[in-house]
Amino acid sequence: MMARQQKESLLLPQLLKKIAPTIGARVYIEPEWGIAGQITFRDGKKRYFRYNTLDLNPVGSSDIAKDKDYANVFMKRMGYRTVPGKAFYSNEWCKQIGSKRDIRAAYRYARKLGLPVVVKPNEGSHGTGVFLVRNKREFMPAMRHIFKEDRVALVQRVVRGKDYRIVVLDSSVISAYERIPLSVVGDGSSSIKQLLKKKQKRFRAGGRDTRIRLDDIRISHKLGMQKLALRSVPERGKRIYLLDNANLSSGGDAVDVTKPIHPEFKKLAVKLTRDMGLRLSGVDLMVAGDIRNAPKKYWVLEINAAPGLDHYVQTGLAQQKIVENLYLKVLRSMAK
Repeated sequence: MMARQQKESLLLPQLLKKIAPTIGARVYIEPEWGIAGQITFRDGKKRYFRYNTLDLNPVGSSDIAKDKDYANVFMKRMGYRTVPGKAFYSNEWCKQIGSKRDIRAAYRYARKLGLPVVVKPNEGSHGTGVFLVRNKREFMPAMRHIFKEDRVALVQRVVRGKDYRIVVLDSSVISAYERIPLSVVGDGSSSIKQLLKKKQKRFRAGGRDTRIRLDDIRISHKLGMQKLALRSVPERGKRIYLLDNANLSSGGDAVDVTKPIHPEFKKLAVKLTRDMGLRLSGVDLMVAGDIRNAPKKYWVLEINAAPGLDHYVQTGLAQQKIVENLYLKVLRSMAK
């Protein structure tokens, strides 16, 4: 896990080192792993970062945001539209804390919500371990897979729409983009496996280091739901989705909507960030409609206190400039 986090976080230290001189600051990166660093500002003040976490958000607020269940409790209490769901625990953790909310209780709750449901780890990022499950045969293995890495799993109602991330710094929306799940488009002769390999080559040619894992259990799960396999050959022009989550780190694509986003969605993201005690955040929304229009039907999926933009910056030159400007503003805020 550390090696993976290290690779995915290498861009931020180098980016900070590149732009810091613009405001008269210097960045020292710990040499062995390259994932932690010290920023020295013009006045001698020193601030720190590790992975994608900057010395900007309060510790308590950041910890709450990392725990999706806790974050949902507070967001719901403040009147935000969160996704209905509940947390459940691994058998070992149930024994330690004296809880009956084990995997069997989770399945009963899933039936009460109405299958299909989404199950996912309570902590973690990059969409790892997110499953859409339709029945008990799919539910139990998915939950056990989550419990290998996390002792808490969320069972949530399925909400449908377009998946967006809005990045907020203090009172401003810095960037907003639609996230489209990993998919391939058939050419009538190539298998899904071959199409994925071609997509991986395009990523590398474009400087994007996102790695598509052909052995990802979520891909085989998603294909199975469509009665397909990696060896299947889609007809020309047919789009096949490989994952349910739309994270860029999993091979998803981004469509920038920073300029056309409706002002009310901007206000929503800024207010939520402030209400959660954060200065920098990534607000993830599912919108039944389009974010260019006034909010009607939408849900807050989660809020991130350390929104990793490594994969976003690799989707194009325009995105690279957006991210550089974002972190330049972050550095100026840290210097105050």
